[in-house]
Amino acid sequence: MSDLPDVPSLLASAVTALGGSRRDGQVQMATAVAEAIDDGHHLAVQAGTGTGKSLAYLVPALRHAVDSGETVVVSTATIALQRQLTDRDLPRLRDAVTDPLGRAPAFAILKGRANYLCLNKIHSGAAEEPETELFDAFELSRMGRDITRLREWSSDTETGDRDDLSPGVDNRSWRQVSVSSRECIGAVACPYGEDCFAEAARRRAAEADVVVTNHAMLAIDAMSPATILPEHRVVVIDEAHELVDRITSVSTEEISGVGLTYVTRRAGKLISTETAETLAGVSEQLEALLDEARVGEWTRLPGGAAELLAGLRDRLWEARTEIEPSSGGAAAGDPDAAAARQMAVSALENLHDTAVRILGVFAEPDVTKRRDVVWVAEERLRGGDTRRALYIAPLSVAGLLRTSLFTDATVILTSATLTIGGNFNALARTWGLPPQENPDETAAGKTAAGKTAAGKTDGAKPVLADVAGGARTQWRGLDVGSPFDYPRSAILYVARRLAPPGRDGPAPATLDEMVELITAAGGRTLGLFSSMRAATQAAEALRERVSFPILCQGDDTTSTLIERFAADEGTCLFGTLSLWQGVDVPGPSLRLVLIDRIPFPRPDDPLLAARQRDIDAHGGNGFLAVSANHAALLLAQGAGRLLRADGDRGVVAVLDSRLATARYGGYLIAGLPPFWRTTDPAPVRAALRRLDTGAAPS
Repeated sequence: MSDLPDVPSLLASAVTALGGSRRDGQVQMATAVAEAIDDGHHLAVQAGTGTGKSLAYLVPALRHAVDSGETVVVSTATIALQRQLTDRDLPRLRDAVTDPLGRAPAFAILKGRANYLCLNKIHSGAAEEPETELFDAFELSRMGRDITRLREWSSDTETGDRDDLSPGVDNRSWRQVSVSSRECIGAVACPYGEDCFAEAARRRAAEADVVVTNHAMLAIDAMSPATILPEHRVVVIDEAHELVDRITSVSTEEISGVGLTYVTRRAGKLISTETAETLAGVSEQLEALLDEARVGEWTRLPGGAAELLAGLRDRLWEARTEIEPSSGGAAAGDPDAAAARQMAVSALENLHDTAVRILGVFAEPDVTKRRDVVWVAEERLRGGDTRRALYIAPLSVAGLLRTSLFTDATVILTSATLTIGGNFNALARTWGLPPQENPDETAAGKTAAGKTAAGKTDGAKPVLADVAGGARTQWRGLDVGSPFDYPRSAILYVARRLAPPGRDGPAPATLDEMVELITAAGGRTLGLFSSMRAATQAAEALRERVSFPILCQGDDTTSTLIERFAADEGTCLFGTLSLWQGVDVPGPSLRLVLIDRIPFPRPDDPLLAARQRDIDAHGGNGFLAVSANHAALLLAQGAGRLLRADGDRGVVAVLDSRLATARYGGYLIAGLPPFWRTTDPAPVRAALRRLDTGAAPS
């Protein structure tokens, strides 16, 4: 029996010390997290805006770490939340719970090695590696200035963390001063091993009670045979709605002519002239093949591709074998030579393994049995040029998560948006967890009247179900609601009278509707669009028709635009994907969220199309499981931009009539907060005008 205060008492002490007040949903969530840690079952918690979910999982996490001596890992999807946790939440919470816990709990942040400066690379001169054939003169000049600044910064920074550099540099410049874990020669062999920023971060993490990391690191730790994160038994995954996409991204690889040329140059004098010339020839053949190929998914290899990829695989391994012997400079204690060889070997191995993986896909003739998806994509570069690459990504990451994450640790998954269609099953399947049998009986913490009712659970007891390999996975779903009174605070308006949106940008009637709503709101509008083209077209058209400033994503950095939007109550901000999830503007600057259309994924997205086809082939509803679920999550995230603090009021206007008329409309709406709903524009405009004039809402 622990002598430490129980979680509700510890949370109450922390809230009081921080000057806050009790929130029922926060208490319920913290208690459920503590129970999951004690019992060893997984927990999915939907906690609406205003719940204080960070505190609700950090308090039981810190208590468990101090009581057991075990590290708890907290994983996030975004840099913004990492900074919030390490710069604000954890320092304040540590001070608040030090007395009740008997000591000050320690915390640390840990990222992938490539996020830290590599001192060996900076001081060895390897940072000047780019070749003129790979970069234009403008990029080389900018990169040179960046590297000079990074060298100077390396003497001043205590962390070497890329996120601590302000202003930042682009990915190409950063790659010249960093290494991946595969490229690192190791602390023992490196002359800067004792001062290595990445190693220092790992040492701090090993001594911490709570380690904050990201979903990508979580994936790498799960897939790697080496131990990257400190030994742990409990993982908290915040922003869990993004887990699958982040894991998929880490598992995605590419092959391109430009990439192969870069790898060949990196190998440099470490391989024979004959091998280098052979690889250069294969690079030209690869570029010719991709230029002729159709952009999109490959369900079969085009003519000549199998032979080309097999030849590439063999030539890459020959080059890697030539570098393999650890003789020469490294044997003589030359760390520069060792670093160059390790980076070349890593790059060759990565491309070789990708070629093997792509060929392995087509070794299986039955498309329905393939576990990876291969496609060609085209990227538009500065100056109008294009670049094509061949990509491969997993069809599903459920198996990886089930066997490597949920088997080895107790996992707490949380977000403001985890239920789709009123329950947790849609996301549970993508995580590799078994679906609940009767999810509709305890759906999502809302009463029949639509009001928040913290205390409802998705299953009173954890679900016990057989999963692959004979393992058994217990999990519980819980929606603790939100302190906001949604029906009295906001309106969900669906413009039913508008025609369904087309492909040519906002229709004249849709623009007219935007003008009416923005005028009624007095500006104060966040416009969320399905594409950058639609956002730009709407901004250009409306600037001539309304008197309020309209900012558009791309006019400046996104963070600067959000700051300008928040600072001026009459300003509007239009944009696309990053604004759907990245805007937190409480107060009178935001009264209207405009959504131009249901955010279904692009029909030509090869990975999502393949996932949808795979579900159909196995007897499921691919549209509902992939496209509709993707739209439901993003729609909930977009609608969640409106109410960010007590006293916020406003309207979420969806200018896509399908949300009211299509059969799937109710499924999408079930994942939204219980706003007061209408399809009549008159009361919506009247409510916005009252808010604009400061009148009491009706």
